[in-house]
Amino acid sequence: MQPIKDAAADFLSRQRIAVTGVSRHGGSHGSNAVYRRLKERGYAVYAVNPHTEQVEGDTAYPDLRSIPGGVEAVVIGTRPERAQATLEECAGLGITQVWMHRGPGSGSVSEESAEWARGHGMTVIAGGCPLMFDPTADPGHKVMRWMFSLKGNVPRTT
Repeated sequence: MQPIKDAAADFLSRQRIAVTGVSRHGGSHGSNAVYRRLKERGYAVYAVNPHTEQVEGDTAYPDLRSIPGGVEAVVIGTRPERAQATLEECAGLGITQVWMHRGPGSGSVSEESAEWARGHGMTVIAGGCPLMFDPTADPGHKVMRWMFSLKGNVPRTT
């Protein structure tokens, strides 16, 4: 097990990151916020949404294997029921860094799927948000990290 701060730093050291569940309608949707912030911070970030060809003015990909050149890490921002399929795709593509997004609710976390992925050699952060950690954090997300850590929505270890 790895402390969350170390796991987050390792995840955010990757430069090619896919974000699943990015909505074609944008707004304050969690995946869209993560997508935009990673892009603003200079990451090569790829939106995954099988229901549209474009989100946030960029190309959207139907799945991870469709991303040219592949990715090093994946943020899962879909319903928890979709996590297993995404993790199986990650395993097939050799992607070992995964973050299951979670804010105040249940988010995208499936503990069962996270355990499956860990058993297949993946590092899985099951909760919290990449925007809660430097270099992508802002003051509001840092406060949320503290609050959600108290509630258990941000794990202490991977």
